[in-house]
Amino acid sequence: MTSPVETIPMDESVEAIKEIFDNSHYHHLVVLGDGGKCAGVISDRDLLKNLSPFIGKLGERTSDLNCLKRRAHQIMTRQLVAVRANTSLRAATRVMLDHRISCLPVVDKDKKCIGIVTVRDVVRWAMSELEAEPTPEAQQDEPGKRAA
Repeated sequence: MTSPVETIPMDESVEAIKEIFDNSHYHHLVVLGDGGKCAGVISDRDLLKNLSPFIGKLGERTSDLNCLKRRAHQIMTRQLVAVRANTSLRAATRVMLDHRISCLPVVDKDKKCIGIVTVRDVVRWAMSELEAEPTPEAQQDEPGKRAA
């Protein structure tokens, strides 16, 4: 789990969301609703789907820039799938696979976001499991080298 989580309000502009993604290493933002409760998620892919490809290009028009005025609640994934802090990473991974999602907010009993599980977290966990019991094949691999 990654914590703390980058969060944004429901009325955050797409322009501000783009700025966050452009200037950070984040790939997911948690959208907060009433009372600071987790209301949805926006991935960098959700953002790209909602941006005009002409922004910043020679052919840019006013209508292309209008997409930047949209709000987080208009582009977020609303069918929020989340887990509690006591959920194992193995179970969280199963939830991510079953729902075909790349992140999973971790919420407390009041639905307030306390962390997020991402594909990167799952890969780190898988690597630690693999490194715990090296196999003869794995011992021969050199990190960063192409397999023959």
